[in-house]
Amino acid sequence: MSITKITITTFLEQAVHFPVLDVRSPGEFNHAHIPGAYSLPLFTDEERKIVGTAYKQQGKQKAIKLGLDFFGVKMRDMVEQVEAIIKARQTSNSTNEHPNRVLVHCWRGGMRSGAVAWLLDLYGFEVYTLVGGYKAFRNWTLNQFENPYDGRIVGGFTGSGKTDILVQLQRLNEPVIDLEGLAHHKGSAFGGIGQLPQPSQEMFENKLAWFLSLYTDRCFWLEDESQRIGVLNIPPAFWKTMRLMPVYFVDIPYENRLQYIMDAYGSLEKEKLVNAIMRIQKRLGPLETKTAIGFLIEGDTRACFSILLQYYDKTYEKSLLKRENIDALLNKISCDSVDSVSNTQNILTCSSVHL
Repeated sequence: MSITKITITTFLEQAVHFPVLDVRSPGEFNHAHIPGAYSLPLFTDEERKIVGTAYKQQGKQKAIKLGLDFFGVKMRDMVEQVEAIIKARQTSNSTNEHPNRVLVHCWRGGMRSGAVAWLLDLYGFEVYTLVGGYKAFRNWTLNQFENPYDGRIVGGFTGSGKTDILVQLQRLNEPVIDLEGLAHHKGSAFGGIGQLPQPSQEMFENKLAWFLSLYTDRCFWLEDESQRIGVLNIPPAFWKTMRLMPVYFVDIPYENRLQYIMDAYGSLEKEKLVNAIMRIQKRLGPLETKTAIGFLIEGDTRACFSILLQYYDKTYEKSLLKRENIDALLNKISCDSVDSVSNTQNILTCSSVHL
């Protein structure tokens, strides 16, 4: 058998069907990786540091010898890990045309992926390696944000159930990219409560680029967002593209939205709500911040949320109207309540009229 080197485009086409084995250190993988990849580290973080230091101070051959000391005792375990990965995938995947094919990469497509590829090829796997390694994938990722896209934005003031509409669109087999889902954050000051820790900026970009690549020739739906979601930022090039997409704004009465917010966040711990309010105090203003927290402490959650909702309404409207050519992009849809089923249908009806 032989090891085949492939470019990033071919690698990602293959990655849809076959396991991607990332042989970088656990720290590198945990920071960011190709979506769906499996961590199969050649070295631990400490071992990588030792080998790297030896390479710089004592030369390539000394580093290789140290690397072999670390690698040798892991060979059997690495082979068995790959066998387990393939077995698990075959259980859930009926495609068996190339049952032993694996895709391997490291940081730059150098010695680490070469060593693991050699081992897996020797054992009998069909091995493909990525030319340029993870660095090539990062270049590909950043290039995705420069492309034009045919997207449609689900808009609406806070409490309009926009995320619920995205879920309903997915149920109807409409293409959707859930930015808040990718970011593990719901966007507002309260958006991180109860969510998983946010990924690194790099990992967020990797996941977003991966989804965008699926829809290069298809129209897809997005929720209207500010550029910042929690601690993460939508890449500037793609953010600019989003601002040129048509907006389907579900216009829902204030009281209905306030009740929706009450149902979603009203039972959260007061301490977490207070901390969330404090994070926006500079924008909310000292008086409104003090008043909102006072209502919360007194148990008047509705009055507290009413202050916050008015703040978010003003902020969102200001951002909405900053778009270029907003009169042509904005499609307001009057809705009686926060009902994702009927509101989704209203959006689809409106969007089909404007095709």
